[in-house]
Amino acid sequence: MKQASDSIIIDTRGIGLVEVTRPIVDWLAAQQITQGLLTIFCRHTSASLLIQENAAPAVKRDLARFFAELVREDAGYEHDDEGLDDMPAHIRSALTNVSLSIPVVSGAAVLGTWQGIYLFEHRRAPHRRTLALHVVGE
Repeated sequence: MKQASDSIIIDTRGIGLVEVTRPIVDWLAAQQITQGLLTIFCRHTSASLLIQENAAPAVKRDLARFFAELVREDAGYEHDDEGLDDMPAHIRSALTNVSLSIPVVSGAAVLGTWQGIYLFEHRRAPHRRTLALHVVGE
């Protein structure tokens, strides 16, 4: 059994989805593990991870708009240390995922034809986000 771990840095431009599939699958390929499990972990409380369609750009815009309407910034939250988008970002992160587990078969992440891996930035300002990667297998 082999395993490897690393981290990648993703710069965001504010609220929205940033596709991170390419750097993750490139890292995975370099590990030379043919069968196993890939775990991706977002090391932040105001950003999250999703597997979502990567063909139609409207999907990303619709998801961002849906979450903005679902968790409004003007709800009078007590926690607003870093601005009005602070607590809504934490709630949006809690409603999604901070980690993903993806099977590895024949050295590749088992993703569907239209699936991509996304970092979902929940803050309005640009941020530098860290994703921890870990793969275990043979």
